Amino acid sequence: MPLPLDRLIYIDDSGHPKSGLVVYGWIEFSPDRWSSVLRTWLDLRKRLWREYRIPVTEELHTTEYVNGRGRISTKMPDRFIHNGIEFWKDFGREVALECLETLRYTEGLRLGAVYRSGEPKALAQTRTETYLSLVNRFESELEESNSLAMILMDGDGTDDSYKNTHRSLELSKRHVIEDAIHLDSKTSQLVQMADLVAWSANALIDQHPKNGFAQDWYPKYLSERDPERLPKAI
Repeated sequence: MPLPLDRLIYIDDSGHPKSGLVVYGWIEFSPDRWSSVLRTWLDLRKRLWREYRIPVTEELHTTEYVNGRGRISTKMPDRFIHNGIEFWKDFGREVALECLETLRYTEGLRLGAVYRSGEPKALAQTRTETYLSLVNRFESELEESNSLAMILMDGDGTDDSYKNTHRSLELSKRHVIEDAIHLDSKTSQLVQMADLVAWSANALIDQHPKNGFAQDWYPKYLSERDPERLPKAI
């Protein structure tokens, strides 16, 4: 009997290079949920345009807009402007909460995050090992469910470590089909959703004063969509 393709997994990475921390976060759903998940997010993007003047085509790169560096709005609402000063951090964090609420209530959506710490000077190796462990976890789950999955992730495909990870697995036993498919986060709404998951997981794991405002985002907004409830060391 042919194995069904029942998981589309969109992955993005985060972490803290100076400390050697690597984080991968993802969203996933069955292929028949693809249009409804995307529609829910696009409805959010239309609302962000109406209420915050953020163009639907503007990339929501979490680390940029929650830290006030991303000028994602063409006309910031007046409540974020005081004495002529635009408070981009406050604005970006309110936008992030809108996005998190959407992830929380998107039907058919699951998500998760994993992390590993290594030596800062061996960051590339830690990233490769973490990704391999994550793929092996997916493979184990898929073997148990007797089904297939595809991985899609941010990037231009020039990092051979991802391709090599998939091709190191025994072909006849693989359940994640093909290599990871790379998408440009600037144009992929679903990768941008995964970016928010990865960033929120990193804020929980790598706790320091600069991201203190977001340390409860994952447990508060994302845990109910995560079968594991919290990011897992891998």
